[in-house]
Amino acid sequence: MTSTHSPARPSHLFPGRSRPPSSSVLSPPPGSGPAAAWANRLRVAVWAVPALLIAYAGFRRRWMSDDAYIYVRTVRQVLAGNGPVFNAGERVESSTGTLWQWLLVAAGAAGVDPAVAAVYGGLLLTATGFALAGIGALRTYGGRAAVPLGSLVLLGLPPVWDFATSGLETGLATCWIAGAWLALTTRPASLVTSLVIGLGPLVRPDLGLVTVVFLAAQWLVVRPSWRGLFAGAGAAGALPVAYEVFRAGYYGHLVPLPAVTKEASQSLWGRGLVYLGDFTHPYLLWVPALFVAVAVLGRGEGLRGPGVVRLVPALAPVVAGLLCWLYVVKVGGDFMHGRMLLPGLLLMLLPVLAVPATRVGTLAAVGVGLWAVVCAGWLRMPYGGQIGPAGIADERGVYVRHNADPHPVRHTFAGAPHHLRYARAVAAAGRSGTPVVVLGKDGWVRGSSGGVTASYVVLGFNGSVVPLDGAALDPIGLAYPLAAHSERAVAGRVGHDKHLPAAWLVADRGVGAPPPGVSAAEVGAARRALRCGALGELEGAVRGRLTVGRFVRNVSGAWGRTSFRFPNDPVLAERTLCG
Repeated sequence: MTSTHSPARPSHLFPGRSRPPSSSVLSPPPGSGPAAAWANRLRVAVWAVPALLIAYAGFRRRWMSDDAYIYVRTVRQVLAGNGPVFNAGERVESSTGTLWQWLLVAAGAAGVDPAVAAVYGGLLLTATGFALAGIGALRTYGGRAAVPLGSLVLLGLPPVWDFATSGLETGLATCWIAGAWLALTTRPASLVTSLVIGLGPLVRPDLGLVTVVFLAAQWLVVRPSWRGLFAGAGAAGALPVAYEVFRAGYYGHLVPLPAVTKEASQSLWGRGLVYLGDFTHPYLLWVPALFVAVAVLGRGEGLRGPGVVRLVPALAPVVAGLLCWLYVVKVGGDFMHGRMLLPGLLLMLLPVLAVPATRVGTLAAVGVGLWAVVCAGWLRMPYGGQIGPAGIADERGVYVRHNADPHPVRHTFAGAPHHLRYARAVAAAGRSGTPVVVLGKDGWVRGSSGGVTASYVVLGFNGSVVPLDGAALDPIGLAYPLAAHSERAVAGRVGHDKHLPAAWLVADRGVGAPPPGVSAAEVGAARRALRCGALGELEGAVRGRLTVGRFVRNVSGAWGRTSFRFPNDPVLAERTLCG
């Protein structure tokens, strides 16, 4: 196979060089007549049909995860004029996907319900991502006819259908990954390409790995002048750097609070390998991997362009995908089956999403297609609708069961009486007209320092039932800085292995005598610890009045504050912090 054309180097970053006319993946291949028209229709189908199929599969399995309702409460706070916070009066960044949060704010400002926007916006972005990825794959073969390959792998996997919606930022990540790669393969020297690639950390902090790899690939392809290099770096870093300054000054942290809670810088390799196996084994992913390997080895000179220009755009997403998987394994994976591995899988499959319609490529596509039919029809995780023995959940199945609804977009929890009991306790507390603290579903209600304060382990649900002027807290720490900065204390599920004792909540938010079962001595020790050292400074950073001086102090102390941890035991914490 021979190359058909070379990529353009736009003249705005390379003075004195003209810009050759760009080609389109939708234009017919050389020649004319029925054969050329048929080849062109086939090329359109290669990217359009997978996008339509994932839109259909995602719609059939539409749902809303509890974590997505964490975004919804923050969006409601912004629209209510309380700022990008989870609880009014406490500057906490509970949204991991910054760009997704602000897109939902924009939808809400336009009058769209944030939950509806999260579900159907995510589905639209997923389908768009599949289309962009297919077009990018076709560009690597010029005008040659192609057949789907990697797209069949993605379409055969039930977790891909599940997270086409879910209300989380996965759809945005799919669209950004595909769009950034398409820009890299189409106009690598464009400042717009640099800007798009630079958005990775705002889509999800861990996608900063993809940004670094894609920017390195852009440099290798373009080899710009020093002026072009600084211009590209400025375009890529402008928004992420500006937002990081805002984050450090406004929230007092370098990362969103869930990254502190989940200890995103620590290593849990054993758990991570279990998470990887939990995704790869049920679907026999080694089968399509073999067919893809055969197609790659038999591809010959199918990629257009000579040397580094030919290889870099194809290798960059593979390297980025492997790094994403390595990072997920390092931090111990996740509690949602397959979710955190999907971006890396998409990246590794991008160059082979479609392959030339040679004999080898076509046979590989047939083999993957047969596996996809078997996988889609019969292969499933062994703990469907439940939490598995390793603490990994079929998250969609759990919410289908808890809500007694095949499409749980609005969570009624009709099938989860323990959640309903908690919701009734919060509602009763609100009707009482007095400041109270609700400690979990057992309904302990005590005096509070202000409004309704309620602590529950299911944070999105908690944020839905607690009024915006109340405080919806969680002992895990996804939106509660006190719990987030505590040390890991339990061997629980990944991301759920912190649990702040109730004594801290009573000391922080309650007034009067502690309820039965909560030690008065521990409450007293916690109250004293809250005024000492880094804990006292943490409260000022997130609850103090935001002045210019406070903003500057937050920025200067963001590194130490982000890494600060204190003992879970109130007595030990008092001894450590107060001396």
